[in-house]
Amino acid sequence: MPLSTQSQSQDEQYVLVANLDNARNLSNILKAITCKDHAVFTATANGLKVTVEDCKCMQANAFIQADIFQEYTLKEDMVIFQINLTVLLDCLNIFGGSTAAGASTALRMCYMGYGHPLLLFLEEGGVVTVCKINTQEPEEPIDFEFSSCNVTNKVILQSESLKEAFSELDMTSEVLQITMSPSQPYFRLSTFGNSGNAHYDYSKDSDMMELFQCNKTQTNRYKMSLLKPSTKALAISCKVSVRTDSRGLLSLQYLVRNDNGQICFVEYFCCPDEEVEEE
Repeated sequence: MPLSTQSQSQDEQYVLVANLDNARNLSNILKAITCKDHAVFTATANGLKVTVEDCKCMQANAFIQADIFQEYTLKEDMVIFQINLTVLLDCLNIFGGSTAAGASTALRMCYMGYGHPLLLFLEEGGVVTVCKINTQEPEEPIDFEFSSCNVTNKVILQSESLKEAFSELDMTSEVLQITMSPSQPYFRLSTFGNSGNAHYDYSKDSDMMELFQCNKTQTNRYKMSLLKPSTKALAISCKVSVRTDSRGLLSLQYLVRNDNGQICFVEYFCCPDEEVEEE
């Protein structure tokens, strides 16, 4: 990759350097969390975490592990900055996001540290474009304190079955109601839209259900406006984990395979809109 031939002396000035042979492996996962203009980038030895929030009630995180990158160099324990995600995606797709066989845009991403812009070197077919995107003081993301030890109910589904459910439910509904229970209806999605009430049920023995771990009956409602952005992650995922804790906080974790077959994760947290009395 021509971009990797930059001199070592040039690299020494950067606290973060990340190379990808195919920029789509980054842009596709970032599109899955684009619901607001700005995102917080956090780089650690494990890789990149990109966070977007809405109204302090919803948080979307994209995790791109360090081994996804052909090169990943970090000179500090943690590097964090805020950036305009819309501008970043425009830059990553500056060559049109070509999907033609054999055509891919190589990416070299460099950051010198606090107050400096994020530098993108994009190369396709011998043409190199350099983009500088201003970074901003990051707002600290909310810690929803969602812990696996506090998970009350959890199911893992094939993404196709959840796509089918969303296509049949009434998306004019202001809320999506989720019922998870150790007894029937086990896992139910409900909407209350213009065309009336609709329910979509999953049996715990369904072929689409990879894991069913429900300890108590929970019914919670979530604002559809906050959940709709997560359908972008659903569209490119192959599995989804649906978890709730004792407060009714919802975690949707999507497993996404990139063009190289590598696995990345997108996770959405959503606060319950209102608790529903059990019938």
